[in-house]
Amino acid sequence: MSHCHAHAHEEPHAPKEAGNILTIRSHSGLSGDMLVAGLLCMHGFSADEINARLAKIMPELAGTVALVKKAVSHVSGWHLQVSLPHEHEHRHCADIVAIIAKSGLCEQARDWATATFELLARAEGEVHGIPPEEVHFHEVGALDSILDICFACELLATLSLSRLVVSPLPVGDGSVQCAHGLLPVPAPAVLRLLEGLKVCPFAGQGETVTPTAAALLHVWPVEFGPWPAMQVAKTALVYGSREFADLPNGVSFAMGKALV
Repeated sequence: MSHCHAHAHEEPHAPKEAGNILTIRSHSGLSGDMLVAGLLCMHGFSADEINARLAKIMPELAGTVALVKKAVSHVSGWHLQVSLPHEHEHRHCADIVAIIAKSGLCEQARDWATATFELLARAEGEVHGIPPEEVHFHEVGALDSILDICFACELLATLSLSRLVVSPLPVGDGSVQCAHGLLPVPAPAVLRLLEGLKVCPFAGQGETVTPTAAALLHVWPVEFGPWPAMQVAKTALVYGSREFADLPNGVSFAMGKALV
C-alpha cells in the first residue's frame, strides 16, 4: 500500500504551513481528466511511474494514459490522452466500491473515491427518481471515470497538502447531448451537484463542469477563493477535450509553500 499523507486538519498538532498549498484556477470549466492532468504535472511522474500507479487501481488501466502537450490559440499546455479498452459493462455503485476496496490505493484515496461514487449515485438517483443502489453508471461508471476519480484521489492524497484552494467554477448555459437525449446545461445531475459549490458566469455555451469534477470537489477538503499567499514552486496549464471559441481556455495549477 502506498504511503499517504493525512490532510492537515486531521493532524491537529501539525503546523499548517508544513505542507504545500495547491490552487486550481478554472477559466473554462473543470473535468476529471483535467484534474488528473494537473495533479500529474504537480507530481512530475515519469511514464513508468504513471503506469505503476494506474496498475494499483486496476491492472487493465496500465498503459492507458499519457500526459501530452496540447496547444490552444498557440499557447502550449498539457492534456491527458486516454486510450481505454471498450467496455459494455454497466456497473452499479456497489460494483465500483468493491473495485476500489480491492485496489492498491492508499486509505485516504480509497475513502475519497468511494465517497465520490456514492455521491454521484445519490445525485443520479435523485434526478431519475430511483434508489442510489439501482443507478447504472453508463456514463460515469465506465472505466474512464474509475480512472479519473481513483487516480485523481490518489494523486491528491499523496501531494502532502495543507490547503487546496479552488476558484469559483465557471458555469454557462446551452444544452448537452447525453445518454438520455438533449438536456439543458448544467445537466440535471450536475445541477444537483453544484449545490454547496461556488460558481461564476461563463460567456460560452455548453457543459463546462462535469459530474465527476463537481463530485470530487464536494469530497475533497476544498476552499473556494482567490489565489492564496504562497511562494509558487510549480505551475501547469492544462487543457481538456473541449475548446470554446474566443474564450479563456484551460485550468491553471500552482503549488508552493505558504507565506508565513
